[in-house]
Amino acid sequence: MSTGTDSGVLVGRCEYNLDPKHRFTIPSGWREVMGDPKYVYVMPDGKERCLNLIPPAEMESRLAKLRERALFDPSVTKHLQAIGAATEQLTLDVQGRIRVCDKLLQFANLTTTVAMVGSVRMIKLWDPAALKPDVVDQTELNNALESVGF
Repeated sequence: MSTGTDSGVLVGRCEYNLDPKHRFTIPSGWREVMGDPKYVYVMPDGKERCLNLIPPAEMESRLAKLRERALFDPSVTKHLQAIGAATEQLTLDVQGRIRVCDKLLQFANLTTTVAMVGSVRMIKLWDPAALKPDVVDQTELNNALESVGF
């Protein structure tokens, strides 16, 4: 797995089995890229049946933009409550493991194995059966590069 530690990006793909307590390890290279955080955030993806593992710095960056909005704007409050209710702040143990709540594991169909896919600023947590085989799809890659102007 490539981690991109020099550039501070989360890239690569790996799979881990959930242990008997339903924990899994965040790879040490990715923890290093994230600045060896004591905790991370996990929330369901809004469009796909996977979870987003968000480093604290990325979450803080997104929250800083939200803090500029009116504190008591009812529409903002409602949306922030929905985000807060669906999100977990998870402490990493000394081995870099986290335990995602059963509700979120069930949402993403994570029963025995989790496929972790680096998505530059966050990590996507997938049921391996929901992903294409781990091969390079040049057409998909080209479309992604063109779409984001890379």
